[in-house]
Amino acid sequence: MLWSILRSILFRLEPEHAHDLAVWALQRVGVAGARRRRPAPIPALAVRCLGLDFDGPIGLAAGFDKGDVALPGLFALGFSHVEIGTITPRPQPGNERPRLFRLPEHRALVNRMGFNNEGAEACARRLAALPPGARLGPVGLNVGKNKTTPNEEAASDYLACIDRLHPYADYLVVNISSPNTPGLRQLQERDQLDRLLRACTARLAERAPGKPLLVKLAPDLSPEALDDAVDVAIAAGVAGIVATNTTLSRAGVERHPCAKEAGGLSGAPLERLSTEVVRRCYRRAAGRVPIVGVGGVMSAEDAYAKIRAGASLVQVYTGLIYGGPGFVPRVHAGLARLLARDGFASVAEAVGADHREGASA
Repeated sequence: MLWSILRSILFRLEPEHAHDLAVWALQRVGVAGARRRRPAPIPALAVRCLGLDFDGPIGLAAGFDKGDVALPGLFALGFSHVEIGTITPRPQPGNERPRLFRLPEHRALVNRMGFNNEGAEACARRLAALPPGARLGPVGLNVGKNKTTPNEEAASDYLACIDRLHPYADYLVVNISSPNTPGLRQLQERDQLDRLLRACTARLAERAPGKPLLVKLAPDLSPEALDDAVDVAIAAGVAGIVATNTTLSRAGVERHPCAKEAGGLSGAPLERLSTEVVRRCYRRAAGRVPIVGVGGVMSAEDAYAKIRAGASLVQVYTGLIYGGPGFVPRVHAGLARLLARDGFASVAEAVGADHREGASA
């Protein structure tokens, strides 16, 4: 009830102002406060993935912390891991405001933020200045190219981010799937993707051998293009696939006044599409790399659907906006009940369960 009241107040604010206020509040949570507030982990939810230990499967997706580095506050909310970004080599303001829109009736958002961030140098300084113990779980860095960098030179931007940020990242993610940087999604095409990812994996292997590099894909690829992207990414040496980014589709929200706004749609309307992409990525990867499922997770049931479809980890953003500070503990508690109901002793046992049951049916 308290969150319902607070949300009604926050939702009277312009969406980006509300976001800035939330980040400001989270930045004021110290390490000691985060440890006190952080919910106790549920042993059955522990995950070993990417060579890292996670005390649960639910993490924060890129897009919320744009290099502000509010890590203690975010971990206090119960996230098992936090992905910062997207970070570009040089600072950029992003697209003109307004650029973030709520669709409350659909529990959705449309955004065209445009990688607004203060650049890799500022992010690196903030990460370096974190007090001891601020990292209560793995921290990922999601990196992209500046808007003014042509695609032919995109690799230089990604490599610059890897060079500056890798010391502070437990894993890195190459973001080539945002719909809000003109031409960015063309980097998912086979030849461009192969060149870019081979350059990135080689650079990270040189700078930090063994550190995982993942790639984040769009939900709007055709099935054939998605299969190609997974094959190319694995051949290039990525450690995992993040599926998915936001969608350009407006299916299910066509009549909402904000549906006409340019940008990517996230939240409940994306859930089914993103889960199907997770399912296809898992099937195509065939155990070669893990899948991180993102998109439309608004409940424990949604997270469980992604795990059963093939996700080893699940990330949320819009679910937090609508679900509030208690969202992650509720999802983790619900996941524990769903695993127990179906006879799974761990998250790992449930990953891809739909494929095994489908094969045996």
